[in-house]
Amino acid sequence: MVDETGNESSDEALNAVPLGRLAVLYYGVGHMLNDITSACWFTYLLVFLTDIGLSPRDASIVMLSGQVADAFTTVFAGELIDRFGHFKLWHAGGSILVAISFSSVFGGCLPCKIYGISSSLLQTIGYSIFASIFNIGWAATQVSHMSMVNCITPNPTSRVALASCRNAFTMVANLSLYAVALVVFSIYGAKASADIKTQYRWIAYFCIFVGCCFVGIFLIGTNEPDLKLQMKLERPTKIAWSHWFRKILYYQVAVVYMLIRLVTNVSQALLAFYVIDDLQMSHSSKAVVPGIIYICSFITSVILQEMRWSGWRLKIFFTAGAIVWIFCGVGVFILPSNMHNLMYILSVAIGIANALMMVTGISMQSILVGQDLNGCAFVYGSLSFLDKLSCGIALYVLESYQDPDRSTGPLSMRHGFSVNRYGLGLVPASCALLSALVTYSMDLSSGRSRPLIEPLLV
Repeated sequence: MVDETGNESSDEALNAVPLGRLAVLYYGVGHMLNDITSACWFTYLLVFLTDIGLSPRDASIVMLSGQVADAFTTVFAGELIDRFGHFKLWHAGGSILVAISFSSVFGGCLPCKIYGISSSLLQTIGYSIFASIFNIGWAATQVSHMSMVNCITPNPTSRVALASCRNAFTMVANLSLYAVALVVFSIYGAKASADIKTQYRWIAYFCIFVGCCFVGIFLIGTNEPDLKLQMKLERPTKIAWSHWFRKILYYQVAVVYMLIRLVTNVSQALLAFYVIDDLQMSHSSKAVVPGIIYICSFITSVILQEMRWSGWRLKIFFTAGAIVWIFCGVGVFILPSNMHNLMYILSVAIGIANALMMVTGISMQSILVGQDLNGCAFVYGSLSFLDKLSCGIALYVLESYQDPDRSTGPLSMRHGFSVNRYGLGLVPASCALLSALVTYSMDLSSGRSRPLIEPLLV
């Protein structure tokens, strides 16, 4: 990794003392509340809203309102964090908003209860308000947590380890959610709207409880990073936004990160609909199939933590994940319902591909930031802005083509394939292909780095 000021700072970063296992673990658990609520959000929000009577378009409006609020909050929070710091304070404040609002999203329409009216318009407005509050808190937590990576350590291998550990605990969060969801869906049948709300309310309570426990561990075990303070003393001038806009790598990383999130979030949001409506699998499969995906992602993330990383290795592993996703997308698109058991095999491959792309993709952001710590929060915030806005728009467009009764829409009537197949198969595959092409064009600095002091998560 070569800094713009010369090779000296690069050598200092490579020779910096790597982090130990506990420091990496304390950081890695800090995003658990965001991760477990996000898993429930993208996997079950559209299912929940359509099950209680909202049309697919109205449900997607709720999703879009949250994504838009999230997108703008990331830029706002990123600017304030760059200006004032206090990573842990932003993290704690965002976590409080997430915990308070998330149960309200799945707890029913509060304005409907106040006015005694259950119209579709009022329900859409009510759920959209709490969705926006939830995503504002989620964004503040995400930006503060992600931008801490470069401020905790200058060692490139340790930075990859922090990103990989965070991704590994994302898998733990998702597996915890799907384990509870599997129990709830298996033993507690719900057909009426009130019963469905009770189902998801208990799932939401579990998410909040587990997530808050890990947030407490993070806040206690992780010290406020002082590396950013040191850099401010050495380079007191705040880095302007134009500094990043002059970098070709910024645009490349932004496109790749946006495409990664489209791959993971769009596929996650439509997976439950696909296995139930298209493959005609049992209702427990909407917990089992994503559970398999995240088990495989978790194992892959742990393996990736123990590797030595360089620019060319990041590109190779990312490209490998993208290629696997392309084949999986084609498989999802053509898989007939009478061969639905093959979805379990595809789930294994999707899980591996997700981990390969996510870990290496986030690590590319650390390479982009390098030693420019006075502007790192803006980078993470602006990239997240593109991620949230693109995902919200993509899901809104896809859901707009869906029939109100979730049957096959106009696209499927013309071509014999449902909107779910297009959204889960071709959209992620196309994004994976484009992201691989952009990654190939990147100029990622390479260099040897020292291994971690201790192995992680073993």
